[in-house]
Amino acid sequence: MSRTERVRQSATDKLSWDAIQKFQSQGWKLVALEWERSVPEREKTSQAPEREAPPFGLHVAPDCTTLVEDSNEKEILVTMMELIIQDGPYSGIAEELNRRGYRTREGAAWSPVSVFEMLPRLIDAGPRILSSENWQQRRQESQPRPQPPIV
Repeated sequence: MSRTERVRQSATDKLSWDAIQKFQSQGWKLVALEWERSVPEREKTSQAPEREAPPFGLHVAPDCTTLVEDSNEKEILVTMMELIIQDGPYSGIAEELNRRGYRTREGAAWSPVSVFEMLPRLIDAGPRILSSENWQQRRQESQPRPQPPIV
């Protein structure tokens, strides 16, 4: 079996038909061309893919193929879920998150609007949060304990 030899050549000058024919006469076969250009910052090419941040509570794994749980953001989601279940206003939830030192992904303080914008994520993550052992334990700890009767 023969081996394949490859050569990468920087295109510092214009590509000429004579150069291509010279390589072909030596047994080379053209397998790729790569083009690049400078694009002003304000101009966007139609080929640029839209990039979307991972959902809150997740981040991209080091292998860049999966999403993994972000423990700090998950704690914020769980706390937010607890506060929403207590039926508090968004402003109260934002104040409590800030009091506990939690910040948005951008590092800003929580506001009623930023809490409201998290509702779709809470709906998405809710089943996983509500079925976790951590949630069950937190709910038991937050339940008021019955007081023994005073005799």
